Amino acid sequence: MATKAKAAPVKLHVKTGDNVLVIAGDERGKTGVIKSVNRTTQRVIVEGLNLVTKHNKPSAKSPQGGITKIEAPIHVSNVKLVDSNKA
Repeated sequence: MATKAKAAPVKLHVKTGDNVLVIAGDERGKTGVIKSVNRTTQRVIVEGLNLVTKHNKPSAKSPQGGITKIEAPIHVSNVKLVDSNKA
């Protein structure tokens, strides 16, 4: 049985801290700042956008459990650079 080859990291047109515009998907037309970039899967997490609901079971750390909203990754082809954070 053949094993799946791991994808090599690629160079992307955006980086952490850049201001981007979402050009496709449910969040189309909204802007935000990139929190993190995954070069292997070519996905970015934009602050405050693409929120998904996560159900948490009660545990020792959080005895109450509950429902939280977290940002899900967006493919890099669905974001456009608006303003880069030049240090």
